[in-house]
Amino acid sequence: MMEYSITLPSKPRVVSESETEGIYEIDGLYPGYGHTLGNSLRRIILSSLPGAAITSVKIDGVEHEFSTMAGVREDIVTLLLNLKKLRFEVLSGEAQKVTLNAKGPKKVTGADLVVPGQVRLLTPNSYLCELTDKTSLDIECTVERGLGYVPRDLLKKERVEIGEISLDAAFSPIRRANYEVENMRVGDRTDFNRLRIMLETDGTLSPRAALEQSLEIMITQLKSIVGFREETLEQSQAPVAESMAPAVDSSEALKTRIEDLELGSRTVAALEKANIRTVGGLARKKEQDLMEIEGLGPKSIQEIKRALANFGIVLK
Repeated sequence: MMEYSITLPSKPRVVSESETEGIYEIDGLYPGYGHTLGNSLRRIILSSLPGAAITSVKIDGVEHEFSTMAGVREDIVTLLLNLKKLRFEVLSGEAQKVTLNAKGPKKVTGADLVVPGQVRLLTPNSYLCELTDKTSLDIECTVERGLGYVPRDLLKKERVEIGEISLDAAFSPIRRANYEVENMRVGDRTDFNRLRIMLETDGTLSPRAALEQSLEIMITQLKSIVGFREETLEQSQAPVAESMAPAVDSSEALKTRIEDLELGSRTVAALEKANIRTVGGLARKKEQDLMEIEGLGPKSIQEIKRALANFGIVLK
């Protein structure tokens, strides 16, 4: 008898690597597994690696995002978009406050921000706005850690302070993630897959660490669903039987007369002929006992079962 086995792939190989960009290859993937693994890894890389971003902003003298400020070349919407481009590394799990106090005339960049010890600004040269006169610009930003992209509607707090503007947050430290699949030879076959993964990060995470973490996340997720829950049919039905018990013991339900069950006239006549006149009398019968009653067939039995089910009662 022929034995079948799937060849295991190689470990990732570095093609090129820098602080923020990396290209890696995985060889010997079984035919079709290149796209299966590549697409899954890409989705995990883009959505499941933690990062930090500004989630809310308070600007002195500004009540909402559609305002303008005298002495500031950009409108508030443009200023907020520029703030969202800033990239941070946060070493604490708690939200951090970052402030900006600038006086014009000058061009304001990320370097003008004052950050606490738990925060590192990775884009100090990022342009924010230009002050055209001696205007003062005072901003307080809240920086938090999170996963993926979160719309501001989900980030809004129960109590929003006056003048606080919530922002959409792109927490992901990944700027770009793509993959390619090409065929390669393994033994006599030429249809095995080589997976090439291209990553670019914002500098808070190395591309190699991003790939390693995404692989660990995938393995952890798959391990958690290996196997099935051991539940027998009797165990799954036990709660149903217990929930029906009070209805069977209910004296009011057992006293209900047969003619009140909305059964067919032939079924009612056959039961009364057999001296069964109440629900309690039916509940004491087995299905086989009813089948032996003249005038009752399979359709009548199903009709009786449906009627008893309304009271939470089943035949013995």
